[in-house]
Amino acid sequence: MQATAAVFLARPHPRLLRIGRWGPDGIALVRGGIVALPPRLRGPRCSMSLSVGGGAGASEDRGFSYEHVPVFPRYRIRDPYKLLGVDRDASEEEIRSARNFLIQQYAGHEPSEEAIEGAYEKIIMKSYQQRKKTKINLKTKLKKRVEESPSWVKALLGYFEVPSMDIISRRLFFFAFIAGWSIATSAENGPAFQLAISLFSCIYFLNDKMKNLLRASTTGFGVLVGGWIVGSLLVPLIPTFMIPPSWSLELLTSLVAYVFLFLGCTFLK
Repeated sequence: MQATAAVFLARPHPRLLRIGRWGPDGIALVRGGIVALPPRLRGPRCSMSLSVGGGAGASEDRGFSYEHVPVFPRYRIRDPYKLLGVDRDASEEEIRSARNFLIQQYAGHEPSEEAIEGAYEKIIMKSYQQRKKTKINLKTKLKKRVEESPSWVKALLGYFEVPSMDIISRRLFFFAFIAGWSIATSAENGPAFQLAISLFSCIYFLNDKMKNLLRASTTGFGVLVGGWIVGSLLVPLIPTFMIPPSWSLELLTSLVAYVFLFLGCTFLK
C-alpha cells in the first residue's frame, strides 16, 4: 500500500505542476512541498481581515471622529450676522465677543470653527469698507461745500492748505516742547527766549513753502503779533482757580502765541 502511494506521488499528475511553478490562473498549485488543487477542485475560499494591535479604539486611530464634539447648529447659514447671532448695528466689540464665545463653545469641530471665523471676517471687512466709503463721501461733501460757498470764502480758504499728518505731528511736537520748556523755566525767567526760537522756526517753515524770505518773515511776525493780542484778550477771562499760581500773565499769553505760530507755519500757504 505504501509502495503504491509512493509510486502514485512520484508520477506526474496531468492536473498538477511541479514545485515552484504557477498555474494558468496565477495561483500556486504546489508551494513549499504542499500540493494545491486546481481551482475547479478547490472548495469556496473565505477571507477575513485582521487588525494587529486592534481593539475598541483601532478604528478611531485611523482618523479623527466628530462623534463626541459639539456641532454649531447654524454653521450652514449664509448670513454672517445671523450665524454669529448679532444685530446689524452691533459694535465691533460685541461682534468680537460673540465670535470668541462661539469659538470656545464649539472648539474641535473644524467646519463650525471655519464658519464662525468666516462670518466674523466678513462683518469686519464690510465695516472697514463702510468707514472708508464714509471718509470718501465726507471729503466729497466738503469739497462740494467749498465750491458752493461765496467768493470771499473761497478767497480766504485759498490761503490755507492741509499738509500730511507727518508734518503736522512733527511741528506739533516741536511747539509743544517749546511750551513745556517755557512752563518749566517760568519761575526763573520769562518766555522771551522761547518766543524768539518759535518765531524764527515759524519763519523757516513758511519760507520752505513760500520760497520768499521777506514774505515768510512778514507773515511769521504778523502771526506772532496776532497771537499775542488774542492771548492778551483771552487770558484775563480765564478763572483764576484754573490757573496755577506760578503761571504769570506773560507765560499764558506766550502759550496762546505758540498755538498761533504752530497753526500759521503749518496750514498757511
